[in-house]
Amino acid sequence: MIIGIDIGGTTTDIVGLLNGELLNPLTVKADDPVTSAAGALGKFLENKNLSLDDVQLIAATGVGAGKIQNQLFGIPVKMVEEFDAIGTAGIFLSGLKEAVVVSMGTGTAVVTVKGGKIFHWGGSGVGGGTLLGLARKMLNINTIHTLVEKAKRGKLERVDLTVGDIAGRSLDNLPASITASNFGKMSDEATDEDIALAILNLVAQTIGVMGIAAARSAEIKDIILTGKLSGISQMKTILEKVANLYQSKFIIPDHADFATAIGAAIFMDRMS
Repeated sequence: MIIGIDIGGTTTDIVGLLNGELLNPLTVKADDPVTSAAGALGKFLENKNLSLDDVQLIAATGVGAGKIQNQLFGIPVKMVEEFDAIGTAGIFLSGLKEAVVVSMGTGTAVVTVKGGKIFHWGGSGVGGGTLLGLARKMLNINTIHTLVEKAKRGKLERVDLTVGDIAGRSLDNLPASITASNFGKMSDEATDEDIALAILNLVAQTIGVMGIAAARSAEIKDIILTGKLSGISQMKTILEKVANLYQSKFIIPDHADFATAIGAAIFMDRMS
């Protein structure tokens, strides 16, 4: 079995790959890279009633992977470039041959896969870290779960400025409800719930527009969304509206939240 580990800025993901089958993906908090990797591996093996001898290789990726040495508990560790892991995962999970793959983690990375080659198109510091940072400072909220729950009761029209607010009507192909400026209205009546939804809207719209720009520049039709943010219901709704505006479509495959760890394992499996 090959173990894929993605050591990110806030969480560490782990997944097993045995004969092409994905096993027991799970997440632990990433305080220290080595500690979180060791803890994730121990938890994974315990949950599957496996031993260290069952693991042939650990494929490590993510911003914290460089802190891991050549082995972990005696198991060889091989490094996989994060962009290779992201691209490999997007193609594997979607079954497509080419695509733009957007990894929505603490920040956002955008990768293109075309002609069998993986390229890092670009990225943004806007991502899950942005959600948490703004939520802490503006709302004294410390978890994405709490932010999401509060946002369910929010109304964007009390925070975001729309095309309709400025023009009083739709403009060409821009509906009146489309955001003209995130947080550009910020009414005195805005509640914490409104601000929570506006934070999610800001991040989702930024990521969505960037993914569409990458697809257009690379002349690729399909855009695959991966990462922990892909499972947030409000993010999905907002991204769907962005896609409709630009006549595009976002694909969120199964196991999208563990994609980078999966990609690392698949990449090393193909190399062996």
